[in-house]
Amino acid sequence: MNKSLAIIILTVIAIAAFLSQRPGGDQQPVSAIEGLPWQIETLANGSARVFGLELGSSTLDDARERFGDDMKVGIVAAQGEDGALEAYYNNVTAGVIVGKLILVAALDKATLIGLRERATQRVHMNDATYRYLLNNDDLLQSLRAPIATIAFIPVTDLDTETVLKRFGQPQERLRINEHVEHFLYPDRGLDLILDDNGKEVLQYVAPRDFARLREPLHDSRESPRKE
Repeated sequence: MNKSLAIIILTVIAIAAFLSQRPGGDQQPVSAIEGLPWQIETLANGSARVFGLELGSSTLDDARERFGDDMKVGIVAAQGEDGALEAYYNNVTAGVIVGKLILVAALDKATLIGLRERATQRVHMNDATYRYLLNNDDLLQSLRAPIATIAFIPVTDLDTETVLKRFGQPQERLRINEHVEHFLYPDRGLDLILDDNGKEVLQYVAPRDFARLREPLHDSRESPRKE
């Protein structure tokens, strides 16, 4: 072995040792990473905390402080519907998992209608849905609204084995059609939608409000499966 090659090898070994020891190194165990989608903390008040946000208590502004200013806020409404105040991130990292994040605020009907009427612009999203952009004053006020629902769409595709390994056995599995199945975790407020032909969606609500996710599935299910 020549001297130059030996120096290169020793340098690589030293760098690897340093990375394995430093707090933020690549060798940091997965268990020490925070904010992963399956790390759901249930609370005594019937709520839950995920991604560092407490459902029903943390605000859109809290989410902005955690995930950055690249947040698109507006009223999303289909024709004939009141809509919902949504904050959207095209790219966030939950622990080490990259995906899209949608936060739905808890606002009453009258407030939503007022925000829509004062919107500065209506953006066409698809054939029947629009995003209403808020004026500056309404935007600042809206950031104080509590978060009712969180949806996370991971970039990486999930499968049943991965879901069961990371999230555990669901209380119930509902197959909507041959491609879509819901994994329901009411005690943690999670509805995990596995789609063989599309992207997976993880929907979080406070466990006390889980009926809001479960009840609409009754009419659309194909065959229920209890675990």
